[in-house]
Amino acid sequence: MPLYLGFDCSTQSLTAIVVEVEIDGGEPRLVFESALAFDEELPRYGTRHGVLPNVDPTVALSPPAMWAEALEVMVARVAASGLDMRRLAAVSGSAQQHGSVYLNASASARLAALDPGRPIAGQAADLLSRPVSPIWMDSSTSEECAEISAAVGGAGVLAQRTGSRAFERFTGPQIRKLFKREPLIYAATDRVHLVSSFLASLLVGGHAPAEPGDGSGMNLMDLAAQRWWPPAVDATAPGLDAKLPALVPSATVVGSLSLYWQTRFGLPPARVVAWSGDNPCSLIGTGLVAEGRVAISLGTSDTIFGVMAEPRVDPGGTGHVFGAPTGAYMGLTVFKNGSLARERVRDAFGLTWAQFAEALDATPPGNQGRMMLPWFEPEITPLVAAPGVRHYGLDATDGAAHVRAIVEAQQMALALHSRWMGTRIDTIHATGGASANRAILRVMADVFDADVYQFASGNSACLGAALRAYHADALARGRGVEWQAVVRPLAEPLAASRIAPDHRTHALYAELSRTYAAREAEALGLSAASGTIG
Repeated sequence: MPLYLGFDCSTQSLTAIVVEVEIDGGEPRLVFESALAFDEELPRYGTRHGVLPNVDPTVALSPPAMWAEALEVMVARVAASGLDMRRLAAVSGSAQQHGSVYLNASASARLAALDPGRPIAGQAADLLSRPVSPIWMDSSTSEECAEISAAVGGAGVLAQRTGSRAFERFTGPQIRKLFKREPLIYAATDRVHLVSSFLASLLVGGHAPAEPGDGSGMNLMDLAAQRWWPPAVDATAPGLDAKLPALVPSATVVGSLSLYWQTRFGLPPARVVAWSGDNPCSLIGTGLVAEGRVAISLGTSDTIFGVMAEPRVDPGGTGHVFGAPTGAYMGLTVFKNGSLARERVRDAFGLTWAQFAEALDATPPGNQGRMMLPWFEPEITPLVAAPGVRHYGLDATDGAAHVRAIVEAQQMALALHSRWMGTRIDTIHATGGASANRAILRVMADVFDADVYQFASGNSACLGAALRAYHADALARGRGVEWQAVVRPLAEPLAASRIAPDHRTHALYAELSRTYAAREAEALGLSAASGTIG
């Protein structure tokens, strides 16, 4: 049976998953999984949580040589796993979106001549025109965002063409910052890769292309045409069009494992499928391959994402549209005030998480009209620069009412700010730490009027990469397989966990949501909070 290897290079770690699939269309089975934490296992790079320390809190940089070394360490683990590597058919990967890697003019020849007798980290360092990579956490490019937006006709035009307004963490503004502030390094750069296409390049021994899922996170790609958009490229830096990787469909086989990997680790010349970003790969890893289903991740940030048949863009400018591995598109909206805000309420009233859930269950849906705008931290969606929690009818001593107020507010905000996706949501896959709290999921089901399932996602981006390798290999063999078959059963939610909506409670929340939206709109015009917790 063929084996399919997927990687995920996140901010803090590199993960690998291998799935096994019957040659005649059997269901994928997970046979290997391993993770490597950069700080702990590669301490010589000096990162903290995968990021280099910097005196400027708006700057976030990581060393690409560290990612290369982690890739080699993980390949060694896979090779030593006891699996029959002769059965390895295809490899693909996921990587943190928006990060950029800068390669010099000698990189093409050096990639083709990687020496299997030497570790890859030093050889990868020789490829670089810049030893560090700005990553998605970097927020130092506000000026460049404004310049690019103005050059193309405004934020709305940029969002309509590329799927997002200019965001500081996106790749285009980061490239422009380099061009402006370090022009000699920019001039010495022959190729600007994404983290994903850089790691794929190491595997194939040549410059690998990018694909629309990750390319759309750059503010540079024409979303509908899935090509680089000249006005944005020209507005970013001169000559950038010649420095960007090619764009290819997500299922493209971009090469095979080079002699470096074959000789050093005894691997076969397995197909290498275009790598993508972590969000598009998570779409596959959570089984979202058709409209109507979305995932809601209740983590440090709360996130909602799902497939869209057409690239509908958020007119408010807070949502994102990326290419999807299925060939369609994905919508995504992020809320910064997620679990940390829930923790603030829990801690303010001295509750455990079990008591938090009991308090939520003990209060009536709608909270008797008592409400909260839970902006404990500056918010991304909607854009709130100055934090401040606003209370409406809440008794400062009533912990249970505050618990329900924050949960209902967060769920109504998720529903309100995902309408731009234009999708009738009937099923939600709930992931992240707070998805273990079924009382929260009950509110989610009733607010959205949708079935909610718990999803043991684990490493969903890495699993998605492995399943993408399987799908692309099947296509290359002339044995195309439907996406629903690809994601079953590894990327399906727990059937027994279903929470069905109460339609009468949904009607209550539909009315309450109108009040919430009005209060949010009013509050966005205020300069100070009317009340805070903690």
